[in-house]
Amino acid sequence: MTLDILADRTMIERRRGTMAVLAQSATSDIAELLATIAVPEFEIVRPGESGLVMLRGRVGGDGAPFNLGEAAVSRSAVRLSGGEVGIGYVLGRDTEKARVIAICDALVQTATHADELQRQVISPLSDKIASARLQQEQRIAATRVDFYTLVRGEG
Repeated sequence: MTLDILADRTMIERRRGTMAVLAQSATSDIAELLATIAVPEFEIVRPGESGLVMLRGRVGGDGAPFNLGEAAVSRSAVRLSGGEVGIGYVLGRDTEKARVIAICDALVQTATHADELQRQVISPLSDKIASARLQQEQRIAATRVDFYTLVRGEG
């Protein structure tokens, strides 16, 4: 029983990390890298579709909930021939991104493709995200202004 719980937690963390990288990546980058993997046969359980979700907020973080507004989301779901179901949700109306994320989600659940997906898709995307973040930090640092307060000695 304990080993099952540990395996479940490991899978949840792996999927969470994969989704975090995919959510920050461009659709074309994901699709390009995914094309380098021999993806097994899959069926589309839920074709890509867009809709709206209600965003809720709370006054002060703990007050009564209120409807803040709506946001567009896209979703898709696929099932691999081995039975693994992948689900992709993205903010916006990019149904293609939802589909490729669903494929990646299904692949990360397989024993045979998880490592290959990590090595050929997730790691390069993660490196690209880190590089872009570093470039942005360097641009910000170049415009940094330090203000010093001078204290006069008299009076």
